[in-house]
This record gives sequence, C-alpha cells and structure tokens, in this order.
Amino acid sequence: MGDAEIIPIGTRGRPGRATGTQPSSAARGLAGGRTAAKAAAPTRRPPAHRTTPVDDASGSAPEPERPPVVTADREPSGGIPAADWLAAIQHGAREVFGDEWEQQLARFLAFLRRRVSGDYQVDEYGFDREVTERFLMASLRPIAEKWFRVEVRGAENIPADGGALVVSNHSGTIPVDGLMTMVSIHDTTGRFLRPLGADLVFRLPLVSSVARKSGATLACTEDAERMLRGGELVGVWPEGFKGIGKSYSQRYKLQRFGRGGFVSAALRTGVPIIPLSVVGAEEIYPLVGNVPSLARLLGLPYIPITPFFPLLGPLGLVPLPSKWLLEFGEPIRTDELDAGAADDPMLVFNVTDQVRETIQQTLYTLLMQRQSVFR
Repeated sequence: MGDAEIIPIGTRGRPGRATGTQPSSAARGLAGGRTAAKAAAPTRRPPAHRTTPVDDASGSAPEPERPPVVTADREPSGGIPAADWLAAIQHGAREVFGDEWEQQLARFLAFLRRRVSGDYQVDEYGFDREVTERFLMASLRPIAEKWFRVEVRGAENIPADGGALVVSNHSGTIPVDGLMTMVSIHDTTGRFLRPLGADLVFRLPLVSSVARKSGATLACTEDAERMLRGGELVGVWPEGFKGIGKSYSQRYKLQRFGRGGFVSAALRTGVPIIPLSVVGAEEIYPLVGNVPSLARLLGLPYIPITPFFPLLGPLGLVPLPSKWLLEFGEPIRTDELDAGAADDPMLVFNVTDQVRETIQQTLYTLLMQRQSVFR
C-alpha cells in the first residue's frame, strides 16, 4: 500500500487535472451544495484573541489573527463626533475671516442672496460697484502690495470729488498697468477710476464682461464727456497698443498720443487733466519679438515673444516682480480756457504735447531715482 498511486477524485482516472490553482469542474460540482449552505449561514466574528496552532517545523507561534472590520461596527461620521467637526469648521473660518468670521460669513451670504435675487444696482455703463470693490479690488490688492510693491506719489493731486481726467503712459505687453492704477487710486483716494478701453477689450467674451462691471467703457469722445460731466474720475492711455506692444529696447519712450481726443473731452467739460507716470511696468514682460502674420490671422495687434514666453509655456505668463512707482503730476486746468477751445486744433495739439512732455520728463526723473528694477 505504500507504493499505491493516489488518483484525485473527479479526474476520470487521469491524474493532475485538479493539481493547479483552480479546482476541476467535478470538484466544484461536489462542493456546490456545501458552498451554498456556508453562504446561507450567518457570519460569525472570530474571537479577538484566537491564535493558530503552533507550527511544528519552526516551533514558533504565528501572530494572532486580527478581527475583521465590519461596516456595522463603524460610526456614521467615521468615528469623529459631530461636535469635533463643528469645532474644526469654526477654527478654519476664524483663520480665514478672523475673529469676526460670523459677521463676515453673514455679509457674504447676504451678498449671494442679492446676486441671486437681482437686488443690486449697476449704472448706465454697466459698472457694478459691489463686485468691483469686493472681488476685483480684493484680488488685485495683494498683487499690487506684495508682488509689484507699488509706491504711489502725488495722490493729493487727484481731486476728492468731481470730474477729472487721468492721462497715463502705457506699457507692459499686457495692460496690467491699468489694473494696478485702478487699485492704487481706490486705496489712496477711495475713488473708482473709470478706464476708457479699446474696442478689442469689449470684443473678448470674458474680458468684456469683467471690464464693464469694473467701470470701463469704450474709448470714444461721447462716453468720455458724459462720464466727466457726471463727476467721474476717468482714465485714458493715449498710446494704446503702440505703447504696450513696443519692444523692450524702446522702453519708457512715449509713443504718439493720437489726435488729442482726450484733451478735447477735457476742454469741453472743463475738468482738470492729471498726468500719471508709471515706472516698473516695462519690465514685467520684456518684449523681444513679435509674430505679425499670426497676429493678423487672429485679429490681434501683436503676438508677444518674451524671454520666457512661449518657451516656458503657461509659466512664462507669470510677470516678473519689478518695483513700481506711480507719480501723479500737478493738474492741468482747462476751466480757464475759452468755451470754443476744444474746436481749436492748434490749442488741442499744444495741450496734448504739454501732457506728453510732462509724463516723459517725470519718467526720466523716476528712472534716475530708482535704485534697481526689482527693488
């Protein structure tokens, strides 16, 4: 009997059919009823400290089996009491909104309620004061203070009320200088700057909506005069795309100021013209090249090429942290001129040239005072 060959059951006399990892069909058939009975039996949890027998070969006992985790044994909140969840939420809200987080949260919920119900106001140009102050200015302020470290000089030259026209140089490849001017004026004087934008701004889907809600309007004489007569603080960048799209080698050299339409609007309404000189914007995206054929195909004024874009992809769109200086010059009064001064081409040209030269000379002075591009 010691030399007898053992043939597994269900192999029909052929050994080796059930020696693999999968049982044979005959073996599965024999175990069918037993498996079903086992499945129908209630599941028992093994005792917590049951151990397997001692291994005779090694002489040591294996580690005790751990009881399986059953879903019914878990707490509904994953084992964390509701009071702990509430305390964690309160702590996070206090870190974000400060000690007065309840009032901040209540104001935010009230804001959402007004937006959903339509209980808010916009002016005839689409300016939404609440959205501009709570979101646009709040988003731009850290960039102005921490990244560009904007320093404002001569803010006392901006009138506290009434119409006025701020005329600034334009640079930076992307018109970031206009946004920084808006938040700087608001933080120093409390007034909202109403920019005059090019028609391209209002053709872009998302940009046009944001521009309207932030107070911008089309750069035309009619809208400019209506705003100035209404006592608004209007901003204009006469260089246009020629200013922001000039090469880095031409930095801080003012381009042509157009035909002086902004001067005509100021003369007709009798508001002061405040020259603004911005230093620092030329270095955020140094423009070293252009793709004019692609720009014409896309209907854009230019396709910029900088030392980092498009070489670094989206990372190349991060502006360099240059140090910014904004200086508002003394107002140029227009209310002392004759009523028909706006129709005198020579007078309009002389005032335009005076504003341009004032900005250019101030730029040279600020560049001499600046210690470094990034300090």
